[in-house]
Amino acid sequence: MAGGMVIVFDFDRTMIEGDSDNWVVTEMGLTEIFHQLRFTLPWNRLMDRMMTELHSQGRSIQDIEACLKRIMPIDSHIVEAIKSAKSLGCDLKIVSDANQFFIEKILEQHDLLDCFSDIYTNPTSVDEHGKLRILPYHGAASTPPHTCNLCPPNLCKGLVMDHIRASSSPDDQILTRFIYLGDGGGDFCPTLKLRECDCVMPRMNYPLWKRISDNPSLIKADVKEWSNAKELRRILMQLVSTMTKEDS
Repeated sequence: MAGGMVIVFDFDRTMIEGDSDNWVVTEMGLTEIFHQLRFTLPWNRLMDRMMTELHSQGRSIQDIEACLKRIMPIDSHIVEAIKSAKSLGCDLKIVSDANQFFIEKILEQHDLLDCFSDIYTNPTSVDEHGKLRILPYHGAASTPPHTCNLCPPNLCKGLVMDHIRASSSPDDQILTRFIYLGDGGGDFCPTLKLRECDCVMPRMNYPLWKRISDNPSLIKADVKEWSNAKELRRILMQLVSTMTKEDS
């Protein structure tokens, strides 16, 4: 069993092939207003503004949920990798700059929500008018702002990684090994938090892969690149097997 292993997944373009925000914008007919506002608001606030636009058009929470479940498949190799790692005793978490509602509805569609012990993402709520609100992870009421210059203002994934590690007992902090899977520039900060005993899996030819390639001396963790869902599953399961044998 891999009880001392934590696997942290990014969501968009890592667990799912596309970007959940962009899919909803496109499929629900928001492309024109999205591009009008694209450079006037930070991304997190822009997506909250898109939810306001949907509400003004009479679109319901149920409409958004149906859109997510209809258009956002998860590759079968990813599903197999998640369920296999869970069955082996790995602790699975998501750290994503998407949002709670989008992620949970997509995972529910594929019977994967219960595989993850924690999802760290931009929180959502439904206001008194029935409008979906998308809030920042950092800077909201429960989580103070951050000052990291590597990350967008609404979410520092590096601080989330610090929190995940600190939430373990001191002995577990020493013994627990991490595998981090991601693709975007926002995944570079948490990559810098990984130790020599950990591993990062950047998606090849995506921003995280490029930043690692440009700054190899800053990376302590083992780097295992991947380019598609089939490779992700193969490499991840090999790592779980190898790490388990090393730890035992």
